[in-house]
Amino acid sequence: MSTPVKSSPADAPRIDPDTGQILPSVAETLEMAGEEELRRYRKIGPVWTRMFQAVAIVATFLAINQMFNLGLFVDYVLIDNRYLYMIAAILLPFVFIVFPLRENRSEDRVPWYDIAAAVVTFLLLCYFVYFADRILEEAWEYRAPTHAIVASVLLWPLLLEAGRRTGGPVVFWMALIPSLYPVFAHLIPDPLGGVNQDFWTTAGFHMMSVESLLGPPFQALALLVFGFLIFGVAMQYTGAGVFFINIAFALLGHVRGGSAKVAIFASALFGSMSGSVASNVLTTGSMTIPAMKKAGFAPTHAAAIEACASTGGALMPPVMGATAFVMASFLGVSYAEVAIAAALPSILYYLGLFMQIDAYAAKHKLTGMKRSELPGLWQTLKDGWYYCAAFGVLLWMLLFLQREQTAPFYATLILLVINQFSSKYRMNAAGFGKFVYGCGLLFVELAGFLAPIGLVIGGLTVTGMVGTLTNDLVFIAGGSTLLLLIMGAITSFILGLGLTTTACYIFLAVILAPALEKAGLDRMAVHMFLLYWGTISFITPPVAIASTIAAGLAQAPQWRSGIESMKFGVILYFVPFFFIYNSALMLNAPLDEIILVATTAVIGVLFIAAALQDYLIGFGTLGSGPLGIFGRALVMLGGVAMAAPPGTGGLGFYQLTVASFVAMACGLGVCWLARRSAALRVSNV
Repeated sequence: MSTPVKSSPADAPRIDPDTGQILPSVAETLEMAGEEELRRYRKIGPVWTRMFQAVAIVATFLAINQMFNLGLFVDYVLIDNRYLYMIAAILLPFVFIVFPLRENRSEDRVPWYDIAAAVVTFLLLCYFVYFADRILEEAWEYRAPTHAIVASVLLWPLLLEAGRRTGGPVVFWMALIPSLYPVFAHLIPDPLGGVNQDFWTTAGFHMMSVESLLGPPFQALALLVFGFLIFGVAMQYTGAGVFFINIAFALLGHVRGGSAKVAIFASALFGSMSGSVASNVLTTGSMTIPAMKKAGFAPTHAAAIEACASTGGALMPPVMGATAFVMASFLGVSYAEVAIAAALPSILYYLGLFMQIDAYAAKHKLTGMKRSELPGLWQTLKDGWYYCAAFGVLLWMLLFLQREQTAPFYATLILLVINQFSSKYRMNAAGFGKFVYGCGLLFVELAGFLAPIGLVIGGLTVTGMVGTLTNDLVFIAGGSTLLLLIMGAITSFILGLGLTTTACYIFLAVILAPALEKAGLDRMAVHMFLLYWGTISFITPPVAIASTIAAGLAQAPQWRSGIESMKFGVILYFVPFFFIYNSALMLNAPLDEIILVATTAVIGVLFIAAALQDYLIGFGTLGSGPLGIFGRALVMLGGVAMAAPPGTGGLGFYQLTVASFVAMACGLGVCWLARRSAALRVSNV
């Protein structure tokens, strides 16, 4: 049985390089990866499935009506808080239907207590939908009638349980403690003490204020994210995953280390579309990891490369994931501004990963795949050109028309219409049902953990602790911006071990971001810094979710795969400190400054990658032994200095550049001596 054929690699079988067993085709593997991702959801019967699909359609209808301002409710305009309550009433009850009480418990039936929880949640939220006008007009968040307080108290634990089921126990406790904080804030000593509120007032504030349940996280979902979620699911269910992988193999499969470079390209494209690191590893990794092992990459290295490539997808525009939309809501800017700011840092990260792979392949003499084994570029583009067209429409409307709310809906419509003319990937009725179901799962899951995370914001807002914490953190740091950043990086990383990236970001955006902004740092850079460091936990032990999943696919030791992931993804640790001090790396500066800073950053990243992998293009192996390691350390130091922003170590731009060249030149000189010394020892033997 042959390897993927040129004309249609998505449909061809593959051979495991280790066992010689026949593997499923790319398309079959993608489907199985999707099923693996669905295992944590309850398998519901056909009746519940139809209801769930109807819920997804109704939620989409409401979102389209609100975002396009269609006025489909004749003679009636939905005010924002009524619309938000309606979205919550439609989606949150199904958290109890789709997610079982205990994780990893296989249930085909929906038990009575979950049905009861869903019904009660629905009725309580319908109550708030009905009274939405009075909630606004009479400021019920502070002066609610008794019946509203009772409804709020009953809804509170249901929201916390929804967070536990969708985000895990950490989300539950992270929401519970801050949401109860106003009740006992006066009992906590300074600097953590705050203005207390009684239990009933706190409950009312949480459910009826635009700073808590209906705060920025849920607003981002209901007013911005919907279209992008639908677009991402549409890309998956119309065969885009196969298209991206085939494009990557056609472009890069034949070069040295080509299978690993394919992982970068495919994971960046797929990850920017889905925003999910775990599903990215499962889909692209199930094909790229066996290819890397066959090409000669060690299993731990193959797992590490895929983990790093998939992690970067959540940071790569144009879609990035739900966190970027929440960030836009917090900053009060368009999503396009967030995507533009994220572009260059994500490119630097992938450049560093690409150059490390190239250096690794060159050092170990790993060649690319035979062209006969690869798909043809023209045929691949011919089969899936409409994915590029849909992406083009999305980018055009985002960047030039500035219509981030409606752009993904137009792109999805174009994609679905053109898809019906594709003989290979045409979506039939069953496929459309799966597409709608997939949209519903994303809607419900995000609503389930964003709603309780909003209670964190409410608890800190009603006590006035947001401003107090800002001043306290600045005081603790002694006015040192660097110390504040290190505190932020460590906190982001620790929270990222147990929370989703979005939950981690929201928590820190409320608590830590104001302190960093008060220190004089750029707002966009501050929020992007927190996002990057919250993401780092995906490739850093002990948790390293991306590395763990990839290690399972590669049949490699998890801990060693995590260590290798840190090595290949090292640029991810540096980049946030590069752009936080220099907004030019976020494209927020004059063009000449952007070009200059970007050029030096690229050069710096190239030398950092070379030092880590012991190979520099045009120079060769840098050398081993104590002398070689010292030389590589100098080269890496020079690379960091080249990419570092002005002001690092008290040096200006030109001083840093000169220091960088001196360090790199000395390092290469030492490496040359180490290499020559090693050659002399070999010849003497």
